[in-house]
Order: sequence, then C-alpha cells, then structure tokens
Amino acid sequence: MSSSRHPAGIGVKRLVVGAHYGVGGFLAQRLTAIVLGAYSILMIGVLLFKADLSYQGWAELFVPVWMKVVTLMAIFALLYHAWIGVKDIWMDYVKPTGVRLALQTGTALWLVFCAVWSVQILWRV
Repeated sequence: MSSSRHPAGIGVKRLVVGAHYGVGGFLAQRLTAIVLGAYSILMIGVLLFKADLSYQGWAELFVPVWMKVVTLMAIFALLYHAWIGVKDIWMDYVKPTGVRLALQTGTALWLVFCAVWSVQILWRV
C-alpha cells in the first residue's frame, strides 16, 4: 500500500527509540523486590525473637559473615531497585537530554557512594 492511502502518513514508518530496556527493568524490579521482602521477613523475625535490642545487641547480630553477606545482598538489591526506578523517572519526565544525563549521572554517583559507605559500615562491625 502506498502512503497516499494513509491519512497523515500513519502506518508508513515508525521510529522506535529507547524502549528495549523495559522488560529487563521490570523483571529486575520484581527480583530486587523479592530479595528485599525476604530480607525484611528475616529482620522482622530477628526483632521478634531477639531480646537485646541495644547497640551492642545489634552489633553482635552483624558479626557473622553470613549475616554480612545477606545484608550486603539486600543493600545492593535496594540500590539497584532505586536505580531502575529513578532512572525511569528521569527518562519519562525530563525531556532535555543534557539535564536528564546530569540527573542520571548524579543519581548513579550517589548510589555508588551509598554502596561504598554501606560496605564500610557493615565491615567495621
């Protein structure tokens, strides 16, 4: 069919841009949410059954390596979950490319800073 049959050129050509990340982001959001939910259940169990909720008691909770690893997994899941969500907000609502790039770069740097700081705090215990 020629383009003359379609009003305003509808159906002749479509320009597809930037939408290839959607399913991967969606699945990553769900996976990180599952990790965060499991960690939350673990921590609620700790709160219910742990008698010593002082600073010393909390510090002792994070001494075993397995607890540090599980906590780091939850922290990284949280940071990646935040990255996907905020990146999508910047892409959907900030139209000037330079501003969007600056916001995404700032967000990424802040999340990397938070990750490094979290590791430092957790491994000091």
